[in-house]
Amino acid sequence: MTSVIKYYEGINSIAVIGNYLPRQCGIATFTTDLVEALTAEAPGINCWAAAMNDKPEGYPYPENVRFEINQNKLTDYRTASQFLNISQPDIVCVQHEFGIYGGLAGSHLLKLLGDLRMPVVTTLHTVLKDPAPEYRAVMGKLADLSDKLVVMSHRAVDFLKDVYDVPEDKIVFIHHGIPDTPFIDSSFYKDKFGVEGKKVLLTFGLLSPNKGIENVLRALVAVIKKHPDLVYIILGATHPNILKFHGDEYRIMLQQMVLKLGLGEHVIFQNRFVEIKELCEFLGIADIYVTPYLEEAQITSGTLAYAMGTGKAVISTPYWYATEMLAEGRGRIVPFRDPEAMAEQIIDLLDNDIERHAMRKKAYVFTRDAVWKEVSRKYLQIFSEVRQTRTRNPRPRHSYVENIKAITHFELPEIKLDHLKAFTDDTGILQHANYTIPDRSHGYCTDDNARALLVAAIGQKYLLTNGFGLDSLSSHYLGFLLYAYNDENGRFRNFMTYSRKWMEEVGSEDSHGRSIWCLGKAVAFLDNPGHLAMSTTLFSKALRVVETFRSPRAIAFCLVGMHAYLDKFSGDSEVRRIRKVLADRLFEQFKNHASDDWPWPEDALNYANGKLPHALILSGHGLQRKDMIDMGLRALKWLLSITTEDKHFVPIGSNGWYEKDGPKARFDQQPIEANAMVEACVEAFNITRDQDWFENAAMCFNWFLGQNDLNMPLYDPKTGGCRDGLMADGINQNEGAESTLAWLLSLMTLQKFYADEILNQPLMRKQV
Repeated sequence: MTSVIKYYEGINSIAVIGNYLPRQCGIATFTTDLVEALTAEAPGINCWAAAMNDKPEGYPYPENVRFEINQNKLTDYRTASQFLNISQPDIVCVQHEFGIYGGLAGSHLLKLLGDLRMPVVTTLHTVLKDPAPEYRAVMGKLADLSDKLVVMSHRAVDFLKDVYDVPEDKIVFIHHGIPDTPFIDSSFYKDKFGVEGKKVLLTFGLLSPNKGIENVLRALVAVIKKHPDLVYIILGATHPNILKFHGDEYRIMLQQMVLKLGLGEHVIFQNRFVEIKELCEFLGIADIYVTPYLEEAQITSGTLAYAMGTGKAVISTPYWYATEMLAEGRGRIVPFRDPEAMAEQIIDLLDNDIERHAMRKKAYVFTRDAVWKEVSRKYLQIFSEVRQTRTRNPRPRHSYVENIKAITHFELPEIKLDHLKAFTDDTGILQHANYTIPDRSHGYCTDDNARALLVAAIGQKYLLTNGFGLDSLSSHYLGFLLYAYNDENGRFRNFMTYSRKWMEEVGSEDSHGRSIWCLGKAVAFLDNPGHLAMSTTLFSKALRVVETFRSPRAIAFCLVGMHAYLDKFSGDSEVRRIRKVLADRLFEQFKNHASDDWPWPEDALNYANGKLPHALILSGHGLQRKDMIDMGLRALKWLLSITTEDKHFVPIGSNGWYEKDGPKARFDQQPIEANAMVEACVEAFNITRDQDWFENAAMCFNWFLGQNDLNMPLYDPKTGGCRDGLMADGINQNEGAESTLAWLLSLMTLQKFYADEILNQPLMRKQV
């Protein structure tokens, strides 16, 4: 017993953060197995889990899940850190995969870890070789926040040292855990599964298009000519996120391929998620296990580890983990997307029983260090060492110095897209509502579809993970904009009836400018190659006419869009030239019309006022024109001064607006005003780093949540939509597209801002 106790001396409680069964994914299986293995190896330790949820209602977890975190709700991470600090586990062990945590590149997790008082050991399930800047930043801070980083391949060790500059003494290699199963003959369970007398090829795991199973099917055509008794079992349910937004498209494609290739008697689909006991039985009947993945960038694979651990002969494509695990004769490697090479290796192994069995034995012996009993002991040893090191050398608690104190004055609601989806059909997003019901009598407009595209683009890039269907929504909105663009005159049409008839051939300058704004930002955010190409093409075509524009708002919208576009394609000289022309024009309009008491380019304030100073601030920054920045900041400060009363935002009402030297309309207050001010104030903060600007952004945002003249929220948490305005006699209860999009853009602006600030802040340490 003494030899075991040393592995966890001084450890009384362990909390593990990650996905957890019955959620269906590889991380959930790993986390569950790790908790159970630690409990079995050290029954005196209280080992429990904090589970990540990808849906608000969560899952029916077992008792050892003591806390649940909504992955996209920032406040849950703050609450989780409080819960962990109160519960006082000796160690927190994090299962890290970028996609299971919210925020830009999973940055919400950093908030949780930065507030913890106990040591953190992080298991990395993905290590990127060529990370985008945001992923590099998250990994760097994750490494600093962790006392140790556990990886499951030696290549991952090299990546951490060479790509991320992580000190070698912070990195620990521990095998991916596997169940301890006997080395049995493949015929042992075959009668149970109805494949006695057959040679069995097996692939298992959650089904998704990157698995490359179609290449195995193509290989089978040649294999069954030599081995007509072969059966290929494809075991696994479709990945839940793939199923939710793309259905069973991939499985159906594979099934149709089976029929087309005449493989119906040789392929068995097992469309289900199996528990570990049954999985081991399936592995037991396999003569050859195949992992035909399509890309090399996979640093670990639980399915491959399980197959080797049950003593299977393995054929794999050369992804990183496979090349390492199958070295020295422990398996066969074939090129990516090469059915002929796959067929050749399958036939060779089936023809050579002695070589196949020798390979099986090598794989089985090699993985004895990976059985969960051994893996759990290594984790316990690391936990104990980390705990002792922290005890001997206490260090201040990690935290981020947040220049965004105002964000703690309220909780940002979770982004909810139910209302957006309800208003979107196969044409686009509808304009108006009767209460929460789409009003089809008013049809569609380009303005709203452009803003809806922007919501979808920002969401995909920065905020929403594991689905939400935003890629599909982007297709609808881009399709609408493509149809709205009139090639004959180079302008966007704006209003369309529900019967899909345009009500004009040329929309307003403002609607065209708003389309430029949203397309330019979509170019900056979208990753889908087709969507990016379409957005870029439309942006470039639509930009040809804007040099003639005179409307200050249209010009401002165009400038904001061009600034975002140039973030992506900074070398586009034509866009740079047009930006300078329009920026100079807007600046001249301000200079020629502004006075000390009315620093504005028009004699009235009406709609989307914040967008004008926003455009000047951005353009001044891009053109290195301090005079433009100063004019924009001056105008924005003045605008705030006349729209702030008793520390709350009072936008200019649309029922009369505000004429110079005239009365200021108090109502109807519109969500578009709050949105324009939130975005402008955030940009002012980004340029100046003056905390007051973010305080003002927070104040304007809180207008949606009830910090307004009537102390009534416009945001509807039930639908995720926003009511249409603040009236003298109450709230306009209709939840149309413009108001909902204004709300979502404001919320996303602050969510994105918070994520960016975490990634840009230096990691500091605070005394506890």
